[in-house]
Amino acid sequence: MSKRILIISSSPRKGGNSETLAASFAKGAAEAGNHVETIYLREKQYGFCKGCLACLKLGHCAIKDDAVEIAARMHDADVLVFATPVYYYSISGQLKTMLDRANPLFGSDYAFTKVYLLATAAEDEAYTVEGAEKAVQGWVDCFDRCDLAGTVFAGGVNGIGEITGHPALEKAYETGKAI
Repeated sequence: MSKRILIISSSPRKGGNSETLAASFAKGAAEAGNHVETIYLREKQYGFCKGCLACLKLGHCAIKDDAVEIAARMHDADVLVFATPVYYYSISGQLKTMLDRANPLFGSDYAFTKVYLLATAAEDEAYTVEGAEKAVQGWVDCFDRCDLAGTVFAGGVNGIGEITGHPALEKAYETGKAI
C-alpha cells in the first residue's frame, strides 16, 4: 500500500550532504511506489515557538509563517523523515525550531506512525549521531502512535559532495525502498 512520506531537509546548504542522503532515501521510497514530498527548510520562513500554547486551542500555530503549512503536511504524512547535519552532537537548529513549531500536532489525530532520522557529520565516530538520535527520540516520545523506526548516519563528510560514494547512501536508498 502506498504511503505518504514527508522528508524535512534541514541542511542550510543546497546540495549539502544530509540533503543528498535524503535524496537517496526519497529515490528508494518513490521506487517502492510511495508518494514522497521533500520540504527544504532553508527555503522557508519560520520563527521560534513563543510558548503561548495557543496552538493547543486553535489546532494550528498563531504565528503566521511557513511553519503552519509544514506542520499541516507533517500531520497528514504516514512517515516522517528528518534529514539533518549534526551540529555539536545534535540536530541542526533549523530542525529543532521546526519540531518545536510542530507543537500543534500534539494531541491531534495525526497520521504518522514512523519517523526516520538521516544524519551526516564531519566526525566519523559511531557516538557522533547519538545526540541527534536523542533529540529526535524526545520529539517522537510525545506521540504515542509513533516510533523512531531507524537512523542512517554518514560520518566523515563535511564539504558539499563529500558524501559521494559513502555506503550510507545505499543504506538510505534501501531504507526508503523498504517502507
